Amino acid sequence: MSLWGYCSHNGPHTWGDKFPLALGQRQSPININSEAAVADDDLAAQPLQLDYLARAKLITNTGSSWKVTLDGPGSVLQGGPLGGDKYRLEQFHCHWGKGTDEGSEHTVDGASYPAEIHLVHWNCDKYGSMEEAVDKEDGLVVLGIFLQVGEEHAELGKIVDLLSRVEHNGDNFFFEQELDPATFLPENKSYWTYGGSLTTPPCLESVTWIVFKEPVQISEAQLNSFRQLRTYGRLDKQPEDEFEGQIIANFRPPVEVGERTVRSCDLN
Repeated sequence: MSLWGYCSHNGPHTWGDKFPLALGQRQSPININSEAAVADDDLAAQPLQLDYLARAKLITNTGSSWKVTLDGPGSVLQGGPLGGDKYRLEQFHCHWGKGTDEGSEHTVDGASYPAEIHLVHWNCDKYGSMEEAVDKEDGLVVLGIFLQVGEEHAELGKIVDLLSRVEHNGDNFFFEQELDPATFLPENKSYWTYGGSLTTPPCLESVTWIVFKEPVQISEAQLNSFRQLRTYGRLDKQPEDEFEGQIIANFRPPVEVGERTVRSCDLN
């Protein structure tokens, strides 16, 4: 039995039993109250700079999502709330729900999107690797992009085409074509930002979150293909849970914002 997951026996409501940080004061995701967010003109004066040059190397079924790992140091993020440091894109993955009315981890004014992509970066100015940075307060930056059902997304289609190769937990497949993660970003780069955590165990409180306000479209068929992935390995017995071993839903519900401030950057 997995130590954590998204079923009734190991879902987010149980994570604090084995991972105490899941009960911390700087946890993610959160519900973003758009009216309570503090407009910060300094963020717009230091615009985000994204230079994504590295190749997608490997797609993996982690047992809780698909994950794409990048090859090489070429993808860098800086600016905005990052205090002058540069952050290198390490991997990206996705969270989704069983229908179109839930699935994103962050919510906005109580409303959910059907999915949310996370682009995970680590501070390459201060640390030598993702492993070194992952538990530091300024170690990570994650870009959150909401997905809504609409037109097919061509670049995500390249991932969808490979999901049959990574159907089971632990499966890996090497990319054979170019994949540009910059295409996952919305045209309007307005965003909210706050200090939070990884949204999966061990829920380390080391993340500066940048959540884009404008969603990106994905087709219903593409989204449904994510739900065909399996939580168990090829040689394992299918679990007897409510999802029958499929990754039907893999999102953590919002936690309390507490005393934290959510800042808003509008680039209209």
